[in-house]
Amino acid sequence: MKSQSTDIDLRLLPLGATPKNGGCYFAVWAPNASSIILHIYTKDEKEITSIPLKEKRGGVWYGFISGVSVGDLYAYEALGEYSPEKGLFFKKDRYLVDPYAKALSKPFTYNMNKYLHDNANFIPKAIVVNNDFDWQGVEKPTFGRDSLIIYECNVKGLTAIHPDVPVNHRGKYLGVIHDSVIKHLKDLGITAVQFNPIAAFISEPHLVKKGLVNYWGYNPVCFMAPDPRYAVNPLDSLNEFRTMVRELHRNGIAVILDVVYNHTGEGGRGGPVLSMKGFDAPSYYTYNRNADGSLNCRSYRDVTGCGNSVNVDARPTLNLVLDSMKHWITENQIDGFRFDLGVTLCRETHGDSFHEYDHNSAFLKSTFCIESIASSLLIAEPWDCGPNGYRLGQFPAGWSEQNDKFRDTVRRFWRGDNGLIGQYATRLLGSRDIFTSSYRSINASVNFVTYHDGFTLEDLVSYSTKYNDLNGENNLDGTMENFSSNCGVEGPTDDKEVLARRDLLKRNMMASVIMGQGIPHILSGDELCKTQNGNNNAYCQDNEISWNNWNETKRSKNFKKFISRLNKLRRSSKMIRELTLAGDYYHVGSNSYEAHWFKPDGSAMDSGAWNDPNTDAITLTVGTTDNSFDTEHWCFIINQHYKEVEFILPPPPLGYKWIEVVDTSDETGAPSNGIESYVRKLDCPCIVAYSLAKEDQNSLEEDAIKVLKKAGKY
Repeated sequence: MKSQSTDIDLRLLPLGATPKNGGCYFAVWAPNASSIILHIYTKDEKEITSIPLKEKRGGVWYGFISGVSVGDLYAYEALGEYSPEKGLFFKKDRYLVDPYAKALSKPFTYNMNKYLHDNANFIPKAIVVNNDFDWQGVEKPTFGRDSLIIYECNVKGLTAIHPDVPVNHRGKYLGVIHDSVIKHLKDLGITAVQFNPIAAFISEPHLVKKGLVNYWGYNPVCFMAPDPRYAVNPLDSLNEFRTMVRELHRNGIAVILDVVYNHTGEGGRGGPVLSMKGFDAPSYYTYNRNADGSLNCRSYRDVTGCGNSVNVDARPTLNLVLDSMKHWITENQIDGFRFDLGVTLCRETHGDSFHEYDHNSAFLKSTFCIESIASSLLIAEPWDCGPNGYRLGQFPAGWSEQNDKFRDTVRRFWRGDNGLIGQYATRLLGSRDIFTSSYRSINASVNFVTYHDGFTLEDLVSYSTKYNDLNGENNLDGTMENFSSNCGVEGPTDDKEVLARRDLLKRNMMASVIMGQGIPHILSGDELCKTQNGNNNAYCQDNEISWNNWNETKRSKNFKKFISRLNKLRRSSKMIRELTLAGDYYHVGSNSYEAHWFKPDGSAMDSGAWNDPNTDAITLTVGTTDNSFDTEHWCFIINQHYKEVEFILPPPPLGYKWIEVVDTSDETGAPSNGIESYVRKLDCPCIVAYSLAKEDQNSLEEDAIKVLKKAGKY
């Protein structure tokens, strides 16, 4: 192997490794390095040769190495001045991973001794790859946001102890696509899986000292490489990841990646030098300013709570983030992203405004200028930990956002907090106080009551406070504001009455998520009644606390049936998936709907009732505005407390009747045996849903579906 000159226009080369013409082109951004040494290895990490890259154009170093082919491994050594106070970390015998690495030879496993004294063996090697993968003609799902039902999971935790998955596939990409797991997802009615970060990550040094790891993966080093720890064969992690994506797509399930572009595992001052920091820390990271406005490279700007903040305001970093997204979309065929601490990516400095959120940031504008990105699903976590970091509702049209106001309102409403009827109604109808109808889709709101960071649904109804002692932080980590309820007993219990209350509370919250306007988000394991023993910050628990327990009980079987019933109803209804109210000009289509709110006695809600803190029962009707009753019309009655309420349903038009289709007071959501009159008594907190059907129809749920089919909505 040797370095050769080439006549190719270097400006046409992408950064990273590009195999071509009997060798491989290498390009890496390192504007302040005095030289870049490329180290080539065999598949078992035996070094073959080391070759300096001979040509530099601007800030990019280039080289063409003959004899290097797909599957070969490589690492860099960046030489130059070592001066952390200037943001320079060049150092002989320190090996670096290419920021544009597409695959790695092994996972990052933090070991201080190896990092300091055996760096060549400590650092994972990048793998030269190409895009030759057999997608077998399988195409991406083409449904829109209105058809999304998101299931958030961890690649390892999903199948780590799944009894049907072969042992060597458990906790791996290939385990996700085992027949039993696919069947489980389809039976639930899931249309998109959102994975916890799978970009190659490293555990924080303080966790390693405690014998813990970063189980969730929110500490990335390489933005483009799927983590080898989830592969059966680490050297083939890229193809195993692609196989997972292909088979999920084959079954009509989209793939969303949770991406962490806001910080990296290189941490702040004193953190390890693994990749970006060793090439160009002043571009890749944000630093605080000195009094004269110059960068203070000893003081990392930390708006993430993780030691550093990625500087997407810098051109090389913005390019890296966008190139990473394009790579996942085009070469790995994923369907969208959820952006962890999404506000950080939109922080820019302009004049006296230092590192502030900018709704016209280069990052946000770029997501609309690159076709592959613009056509993908983009979900923001619309906050970070920095000044003015809470930005719910302030991302552009075309984006969706995690709606924590939905989470908190639904939790508080169903645990029985008074005075929330107006807020709850607003959340059910798409949070139009946040996502205005003239500018944002009603599916801009991602509706959830549980996420990976927080209580599971089972723990939300079983614990009044958190129990995070095993995390080694004296139970000081994790939020105290959970709006949870133990339903009378703290923690595990065999009391049937308490368990019944817990199950009803879960059904009411889950029904709010699935039947509400917006994109429903379900946390993996909630359907299995998964508990984390009251730990609401289990990011470092890579064990049975976090893994899904597949030993089903009667309770979990019933809850699965309940979720499946609701998702089936949602998928069958255009109106429930996307309610286009009259006067909503974001989406103008063939059907528009009207929503009306009533008191239980059938009279219209007025300002007095809305503002009365004791109002705790309400009726909602929604239907088309053209008086064509063969199209969708729905009625929902909602009772918040354990007290008897008599509801008078709005009278249906002549020749039609209300058919009950869901009752959350039932263990599986099954409707009652019908109604003899349009009076319905409820004596517990629950939601009952009705669909309009013709008088000559007799069955309940089946007839509702027939109406929807006739309207072309099923």
